[in-house]
Amino acid sequence: MGFVKVVKNKAYFKRFQVKYRRRREGKTDYFARKRLIVQNKNKYNTPKYRLIVRFSNKTIVAQVAYATIEGDKIVADARSSELPRFGIKVGLTNYASSYAVGLLLARRLNQKYGLDETYKGVEKPDGEDYFIEKEGERGAFYCVLDTGLARTSSGARIFGVLKGAVDGGLDIPHSNKRFPGSNAESGEYDAAVHRSRIMGEHISKYMSTLIDEDEDAYKRQFAVYKKEGIMPDMIQEMYTKAHEAIRADPSPAAKKVPTEGKPKSYKRARMSLAQRKGRVAQQKAAFLALH
Repeated sequence: MGFVKVVKNKAYFKRFQVKYRRRREGKTDYFARKRLIVQNKNKYNTPKYRLIVRFSNKTIVAQVAYATIEGDKIVADARSSELPRFGIKVGLTNYASSYAVGLLLARRLNQKYGLDETYKGVEKPDGEDYFIEKEGERGAFYCVLDTGLARTSSGARIFGVLKGAVDGGLDIPHSNKRFPGSNAESGEYDAAVHRSRIMGEHISKYMSTLIDEDEDAYKRQFAVYKKEGIMPDMIQEMYTKAHEAIRADPSPAAKKVPTEGKPKSYKRARMSLAQRKGRVAQQKAAFLALH
């Protein structure tokens, strides 16, 4: 038998360097993060803003943040859990809701910095390409898309948030190559296809198909829609009204003020002197009974 080199010897383990915690947990791609947060030295500590989009099974989270040595600082935040306040009570993780979350974030951020009247974006979504142009002395709010570990495949919901933020008045570098309606072979972009996704037409078509072909599947898959009384022909109107409501008042809901009175305490109540003496007497009696 030939000589077999032992690679992982004592010297290897003595020099082993543990990776960052969030890399070990599979949560952060530090190769990408470095390129997203490192700012040019000649910009003198100017924040480099990122549009962070994350999806869970039930929620879409969109935030604008910048990195500091202490950690990321959040500038604005919008979540799909806020959409019921604007009239979208169902389908909170689909493409249409993704667009609404991006729009809500953009309008909220522009309102915070007093840019909401200058940069209104696309008031009626049409799916067409839209790029912000500077108006007046102040430019539009600039940030870059941070997709995290998500797959950036064509038509992904993450680009729905991007489109909503752009139509809401944010300056985000992008192209239409990953939007729904983009054809990789011909290189053409069909804005009507993208608009149908934004307005939830694909959902209403699927609902209508299930109603005609499989009633049981419709009741199972769209039980919440049925409970809320939402039919296929009502979906487009629902999203149209939601977009108008978001533009009318994108501010976050007021925090609940705690009710007056003493805060509830879960600590054990302090015993009086008589109670403590009685407890000692019980312990003595129990000890003497055993002996």
